[in-house]
Amino acid sequence: MGITYRKFDPTEVIRNQHDAAELLDMALREGGPELMMRVLEDVLRAVGMGVVAGRTGLGRESLYKTLRPGKKPRFDTIVKILDSLGLTVTVQVKSKESVVPQ
Repeated sequence: MGITYRKFDPTEVIRNQHDAAELLDMALREGGPELMMRVLEDVLRAVGMGVVAGRTGLGRESLYKTLRPGKKPRFDTIVKILDSLGLTVTVQVKSKESVVPQ
């Protein structure tokens, strides 16, 4: 009897805002903007593209186009999408070396 594999669907592990935030944060830290955008699409599929479209005022097709690989969406669009998910953008210190004049 062999092992049966099935394709991993990330939408199955996104159950709430905390899961979405953790996945998005990890994607951005580990893979950069491209991976974060792919994970953001997974999060939107988990929530429902129509639901997010209604909350943001953006059309479903606009959302799909925004998240298409290689696209460079506007920052305010990403903030609007994150806000519709109950998420926000934060900035943290990356290293101990200061580049800001003191």
